Amino acid sequence: MANILSNNIFIYSSEFKNYKFSNDHPFDPLRIKLTYELLKSDNCLTTKEIVPPVMATEDDLLLAHRKDYVDFVKKQGPDGNQSPCREANQYGLCTDDTPIFPNMHISSSYVAGSTLLGAKHVLNGTDRHALNLSGGLHHATSGKASGFCVYNDINVAISYIRKHTSYKVLYIDTDAHHGDGVQYQFYDDPAVCTFSIHETGRYLFPGTGSVRERGSGNGYGFCFNLPLDAFTEDDSFKYVLENALYIVADYFKPDIIISQHGADGHFQDHMSHLSLTIESYQFIPKLIHKLSHEYCSGRWVATGGGGYNVFDVVPRVWALIWKEMQNLDFPDLSTPLPVSYLDYIAQTFNHEQFGYWGDDKKNYIHIPRRDEIYDKNKKSLIDSMYAINKGTIGNDFFSNRKL
Repeated sequence: MANILSNNIFIYSSEFKNYKFSNDHPFDPLRIKLTYELLKSDNCLTTKEIVPPVMATEDDLLLAHRKDYVDFVKKQGPDGNQSPCREANQYGLCTDDTPIFPNMHISSSYVAGSTLLGAKHVLNGTDRHALNLSGGLHHATSGKASGFCVYNDINVAISYIRKHTSYKVLYIDTDAHHGDGVQYQFYDDPAVCTFSIHETGRYLFPGTGSVRERGSGNGYGFCFNLPLDAFTEDDSFKYVLENALYIVADYFKPDIIISQHGADGHFQDHMSHLSLTIESYQFIPKLIHKLSHEYCSGRWVATGGGGYNVFDVVPRVWALIWKEMQNLDFPDLSTPLPVSYLDYIAQTFNHEQFGYWGDDKKNYIHIPRRDEIYDKNKKSLIDSMYAINKGTIGNDFFSNRKL
């Protein structure tokens, strides 16, 4: 890709550490700080590129959430234990997945406000790309928390774009879990196209995201789901993702891309059954970046998402998003991680970090069914594109495009 002069923002501050359910909850904001430390150690992130987060206002939150829900979240006080669980359960809170935590409204508002801030920078032309790794809380709905997500920052940002511009928004979700909260928020809106590639809901929360979920009313044909078989590996993942996104982007012709970058499909992440390596996570931002310039004049807002191997996976995966935004050469996977970063991890957390950008594959096991899985995913790709091809596309249509 040619070097493109542009300004990009990395939204970050220590405030993000406060979106924390408990010390033993798998959703750990430490992964954001570790990504920041990795990028700083690798000399990829400067002070001028860092923008502090801002809180979403109530009016901002009401773009995507019901007032009674926002009011209830606000009532949960500094001790994180304001309301009885019977009442909180009506709003999806006080559950094992999404317990009430101290200052929940404030911390959640910073997440939502930061994705919205990134969108405003991109819309105003102040910056071409924006990255908010605290965001990507794609399961929350208008009136309910779900799956570690209190406020849906993506829905807030997209709703703002829809209210203030005529832009068509392409939402791309590569988390291992289906982006249900975003899909259903815009299910009948033809100006928002949602695309989610995820492990099939037969085995994994939230159980939605089949190829037959295609939108409703005027929004029919603008919702795309590509459910993957368990144990999907890199070759199959990259093949179906690339073909699907080129077809969807050419069909929809977006003006701006919002993307969610969950890292939980990695083979070292215990929260899904996918078998991806860092090679897929190099491929994802490279493809989305290319599409943003081909269709959207570079307008691209990226967020974090899932990812529960806090030390060994998420920082490398998320650092690659920023490297791509900056048009920096991706590291060869045999390149060592910065010594200063490895020392920081060892001394601060007493953690022995694998020392390379690539994966330690000594425990990686190829599944004997990999050819069968590849074929099943290719069929899902064809089925997922039904609203575009009306069943006319066959196996011979697709070719593995080279970037």
